[in-house]
Amino acid sequence: MSKTSLPILILFLLIGAVGCSKSPEKAERPNIVFIMSDDHAYQAISAYNDKLIETPNIDRIAKMGMLFTNASVTNSICAPSRATILTGKHSHINGKVDNHFPFDTTNVTFPQIFQKEGYQTAMFGKLHFGNNPKGFDQFKILPGQGKYYNPNFITKDEGTIQVEGYVTDIITDMTLNWLENERKKEDPFLLFYLHKAPHREWLPAGRHVAEFTQRTFPEPPTLFDDYSGRGRAAHEAEMNLLEDMHWAGDSKIPPAVMDQLGIEPNSGWDKAAFEGEVGRMNPEQRAVWDESYNKMIEEFKEAYPNMTEEDKMKWRYQRYMQDYLGTIKAVDENVGRVLDYLEANDLMDNTIIVYTSDQGFYLGEHGWFDKRFIYDESFKTPLLVAWPGKVAPGSKSDEMVQNLDFAQTFLAAAGIQAPSDMQGESLLPLLTGETDKWTRDAVYYHYYEYPSVHMVKRHYAIVTKEYKLVHYYFDADEWELIDRINDPMELKNVYDDPAYAEIRAELHEKLDGLREKYGDNSEISQKYLNEYLDYLQENNSYAGGKNKELLDKIFKDRKLSTDNQ
Repeated sequence: MSKTSLPILILFLLIGAVGCSKSPEKAERPNIVFIMSDDHAYQAISAYNDKLIETPNIDRIAKMGMLFTNASVTNSICAPSRATILTGKHSHINGKVDNHFPFDTTNVTFPQIFQKEGYQTAMFGKLHFGNNPKGFDQFKILPGQGKYYNPNFITKDEGTIQVEGYVTDIITDMTLNWLENERKKEDPFLLFYLHKAPHREWLPAGRHVAEFTQRTFPEPPTLFDDYSGRGRAAHEAEMNLLEDMHWAGDSKIPPAVMDQLGIEPNSGWDKAAFEGEVGRMNPEQRAVWDESYNKMIEEFKEAYPNMTEEDKMKWRYQRYMQDYLGTIKAVDENVGRVLDYLEANDLMDNTIIVYTSDQGFYLGEHGWFDKRFIYDESFKTPLLVAWPGKVAPGSKSDEMVQNLDFAQTFLAAAGIQAPSDMQGESLLPLLTGETDKWTRDAVYYHYYEYPSVHMVKRHYAIVTKEYKLVHYYFDADEWELIDRINDPMELKNVYDDPAYAEIRAELHEKLDGLREKYGDNSEISQKYLNEYLDYLQENNSYAGGKNKELLDKIFKDRKLSTDNQ
């Protein structure tokens, strides 16, 4: 080779090498694995509280990264929470204020932005609303709430399919299959791994029913709360374990046994829920189920005639915990499968891993199940974030963060400019130790779905580390002030206590400021209320529950008001 041709050859090879490599910017963009369960109470994660269940795999995320102890939602109900996460906007801005009205698909979601910026995007599991999620290269999602056994899935490429097995396992199988066989190894990815569990009606996997139907769990101190320290909202809600939880659908007492014992269903949904869930099992699945549950049913049949109301409440709490926590056992196992895959395939080092829930849940506190209220068990949500090399292992934060912040956090981590109309704040300063850059000291909350199932009144609130100032409105006009430090179980409204007058005035001013900042006001609330009540009256779509008379009064008063205008 001549002396002149050698430098030319070297230059040619260098150009080719540069052309075939990824740009540094592209190579450094992190992968994101967003893991979200449905109704997973922070009390049921052992990184927060190990009195109910051990969740060693979910805890691994906290050990690798940061545990947030004051994470919360903007609206504690499933579909609105998910809409807030996707859009980075409060419910009154993105329009998804409740589970009833459809999601406005003109909203821009952060996965769309990631997809446009060259990320691979995939979603597997429960979205809850919409059959064609925007911004995803691949998806397989449950229709609506989905089923625990042999569920259907709406897919991007195959139409609607049914898959035999247990839903938590299946969602994980789909997720791992995408990671292994469909993902382009050279590009960063945004992966939504979304569990149905532990959403009602709480059917554990067959491999867990024998263990959990025999377990006994500690009762919460407020199981028999009489709400004497609070106003109408707590008294009139329909979330009591004894009075409002379904005997068949929730506690798994078969309809025939209910009839035999003279137990009246709590709603028309009660027996149908049992048949729609347990009745969906194939013979092999049902045999495993019956082997454990028939024993429980026989014991109940013998005990029921002599049970006091207190006995029934205690029994229902244990039945609830057995099934609810049993479903979480499978979630934890499957989170472990995904973490193991990431580790085995050298994907941990540049991957952000998030575990959260669409909101919290009551596990017998105040005698309740479900969510919706501003009280901690439903307002707060678990949040664990790992990012090796960026987030200190085993770290904690008690700052006031929300699901409103996820979109901007992910965009910032990927170096993508967030749209100016997003309302959250990036969590990166907290995650990376630059806490002096975090300035938020209060968050805003607004719940809308009333009158409806569980009858939790409409309310908005400001929450700081120390206090909650809450306004219940519409058919009530009541204020609550909760001292979070001195009253951690939230049993006493101190709004009218003279000792809190200065704090109350300060919080009112800050609440007004937050409502202005986020663009919320009474006119917007009235607009959503009018649209909702119009629908209910036109369709007569809510006719049950112990507060039927209250609902009738609402409609009567509304008609009188209209007639007098």
